[in-house]
Amino acid sequence: MLDALEGTERPPSVSELADAIGVDQPRASRLVQAAVEAGHARREVDPVDARRSAIVLTAAGRKLLADARGTRRDAVVTALAEFTPEERAELARLLSRFVAAWPRD
Repeated sequence: MLDALEGTERPPSVSELADAIGVDQPRASRLVQAAVEAGHARREVDPVDARRSAIVLTAAGRKLLADARGTRRDAVVTALAEFTPEERAELARLLSRFVAAWPRD
């Protein structure tokens, strides 16, 4: 959810966030509430439409994302340490093919 928040041009509503992460609106609302309580996101009034609540990533949320990405990056480096350059190239080719074939709605 935090990745989806960071990847938006403007802060999304709960419904827009639900669509972005592929869950229903009640589940997205619970996820947002948990993120707000943890200090990783906050609700703001949309400056364009005051009836709309926008969900904004906080500095703490950005730090959590950066830390998680660092952890994932380190895990990939460790996992690939014993791969030969040819094996890494083949993995990259196959992953690219996999991503290209991934269904998008």
